[in-house]
Amino acid sequence: MQDGASAAPAGIVWLARIHVTLKPVVLDPQGDAVLHGLRQLGYDDVVGVRVGKYLEVTLSAADQRAAEEAVRQMCDKLLANPVIERYDFNVAEQSPASA
Repeated sequence: MQDGASAAPAGIVWLARIHVTLKPVVLDPQGDAVLHGLRQLGYDDVVGVRVGKYLEVTLSAADQRAAEEAVRQMCDKLLANPVIERYDFNVAEQSPASA
C-alpha cells in the first residue's frame, strides 16, 4: 500500500460520504436520458437532471484532519476525474456499533 497506508487499521474509524458530480460545463448525456424518462412519465415540471455518484468510505485515521486529507487524496487520485468532475465530502466519526 502507498502513502503510509497499512494493512492493519489504527486510530479512530471514520465514515466519509463523498458526492462526485460533473462540472457544470460538461455535457451530461445520462442526465439528459433521465430527464427524458421523467418527462415520458409525466413529470413535465422537471427542467434539468445531472447524474453523479455517491460513495461511502470507511477508514481509520488518528483524527478528523487526517481522515479528511486521506479522503481528499483518494478523490484526487481515483474517485473523481479532476478534468471533468468535482467532488465534495464530509467525514464523521463512526460509532463502534455501526463500524
